Amino acid sequence: MFRVLSRASIGLLAVAGVLILALVREQTGTQGFLVGLGLAVLPVPPLMAVFHWLDRTKPGPWPQHLFVFAWGACAAALIAIVANSFATRWIAAATLDPRDADQLGSIAIAPVVEECAKAAALLLVFLFRGRRFTGITDAIVVAGFTATGFAFTENILYLGNAFGEDLGSGTSLLDSVTAATFFVRVVMSPFAHPLFTVWTGLGFCWAAFAAGRWRRTGLPLAGLALAMATHALWNSSSEFGEYGFYVVYATVMVPVFGVLAWLGVRARGRREPLFVPAMRDAAYAGSAAGPYAAAAVDPYAGAAAPHPPGAVDPYPPGAVDPYPGVVRPSDPCPAAMPAGRPSLRRSALPGADGRP
Repeated sequence: MFRVLSRASIGLLAVAGVLILALVREQTGTQGFLVGLGLAVLPVPPLMAVFHWLDRTKPGPWPQHLFVFAWGACAAALIAIVANSFATRWIAAATLDPRDADQLGSIAIAPVVEECAKAAALLLVFLFRGRRFTGITDAIVVAGFTATGFAFTENILYLGNAFGEDLGSGTSLLDSVTAATFFVRVVMSPFAHPLFTVWTGLGFCWAAFAAGRWRRTGLPLAGLALAMATHALWNSSSEFGEYGFYVVYATVMVPVFGVLAWLGVRARGRREPLFVPAMRDAAYAGSAAGPYAAAAVDPYAGAAAPHPPGAVDPYPPGAVDPYPGVVRPSDPCPAAMPAGRPSLRRSALPGADGRP
């Protein structure tokens, strides 16, 4: 079944790729498309190298990374272009003011459509490769590859249109719209789309370890809402006056980027997802059987462990395992691990079973 879905997804991505290629070339012209393609590809290798570096301690499969990148570049970009164009035309017809339609579309419509389109890739990974969400670095990497693909296609469109405008006006290179667009989108803010989508990825990450249906549903939605809000603020920065863009860039984008970069580097160095120990302890305290309610006797009950004198054995005889079915390093049948749900391998959390 999974192989059938995989082949169907690849086929849909191939169709979406052909359609988005034809659509962007139609809007930019052949010359604009080639110029936009050459300029838009420049930030892609550095961004992918950064995400690959974050992923090196527990690398995910490259086919998965390429799939989410292609989803962002083809499927998500196609959905965004078609939906944004339709919404902008509808608003223009309703308000009889194309300028207001463009502003409202970029602030209210584009963030919702684009972040939902990118979040679909994360949802697919969460549903069919849930065990890949074992920490913050996994969330950042999956979200980063998806958003990098989306930004790549979007940059082709923006830079290609800017080049076509410069051809019509005969502007010099330094004063051209192409140079200004390249500076803003490629030099100053290549991390913008990854930053937005990382919020959605963190929501899925925390949902993978949360107990209860409402938390597992609400956390991804909360991350998606935060991604939309950050995206809308970024798109509306030019409406805040002459220096609004620079104010939002300096006071919001750069600090948030710094916090998320610190979070990713710290999680990578620890080789353990941040906040997971606290959530794991909450699962122990709030439910007799953790997030996956079932009763099973701990095979390590009463096993000898290095406890200080007077310490309480975390696995007394007859204790109930709070995470039944989770594979541990010495489990005899790792292949018997239940499928179809995102779960955290006990071996991925040092000290999770009371032993170093």
